[in-house]
Amino acid sequence: MTDVATGQAGTPSGDPLADDVVIAFQTVQSGARGRIVRLGTSVDTVLSSHTYPEVVKRVLGEAIALTAMLGSQLKFDGKLILQTNTDGPLRVVVVNYQTSGSFRGYASFDADAIATLTAERQERITPADLIGSGYMALTIDPGGDMERYQGIVQIAGNSLSEAAQEYFRASEQIASFIKLTVARVFAGGVWRWRAGGLMVQHLTAEGGHEVPERDDGAESGWEAEPAEEQWRRVEALARTVEDHELTDPMLTPERLLFRLFHEEGVRVAPEQTVQAKCGCTRDHVGMFIKQFKPEELADLREPDGTLVVTCEFCATPYRFTIEEFGGT
Repeated sequence: MTDVATGQAGTPSGDPLADDVVIAFQTVQSGARGRIVRLGTSVDTVLSSHTYPEVVKRVLGEAIALTAMLGSQLKFDGKLILQTNTDGPLRVVVVNYQTSGSFRGYASFDADAIATLTAERQERITPADLIGSGYMALTIDPGGDMERYQGIVQIAGNSLSEAAQEYFRASEQIASFIKLTVARVFAGGVWRWRAGGLMVQHLTAEGGHEVPERDDGAESGWEAEPAEEQWRRVEALARTVEDHELTDPMLTPERLLFRLFHEEGVRVAPEQTVQAKCGCTRDHVGMFIKQFKPEELADLREPDGTLVVTCEFCATPYRFTIEEFGGT
């Protein structure tokens, strides 16, 4: 890891900064671990490809930011799948994250219920209003013949960040602070989606983590401080982060970390890049269609006699003829 000493990282020309990265970091004095994510083109690609209501896009953007932070921690070639199933107007949110750094996502919702809610509450709709009650599942799939691991946490009228914090507290006994934000920014003459997130975790010695020694050998004033007090201080610093700071294209993640934790000292790992990428192909979709009988496919014909299947994740339409699958 590299010390963030001045917080002046950035492009001297003032051009927009690099986006679509996840950066792991560690506070020096207290040894808290964390991740910060900054998404630009990648999240805009996913959200702009769907005709979802804006409030749905915002929750999906938060889910993407959360999944990128969690998935980028995996040390093997596989994927992390985040999925919600709830009784709110926003029934299902799914995000797939490949450890190569690519992701895709989609949402399923009750359009009428969301339209009614929007008309009633205008701009006061929160993610909790849309999600309702149910559960969030985090599935780790190592691929091949290796067994999947799934953790489930209940969602009861709270946000994705709150559900994730509860997951770490209950399942892994790790105190966490997680903040997610999504915004639309006017740039280059068009509105573009952006997303960001910050996660800080208190990993105790019992959990396999020890507070690192200072490189200069000097004594730290915090070393004798109880671990819980150290965590409360770091969490309080993390809570000062503003929504706009997590999505500001002119504020590097490194500089933001310095703003938040310069009293602690903060070290960052090399950034991990992420991108929006769907794995669908015409061949894969065709194999799926072949599972149906010709008479079942006939009911799905378009007026011109073709069959169109649209990918849920990237909204790419694939057009086939019934004859390709044995129909007439």
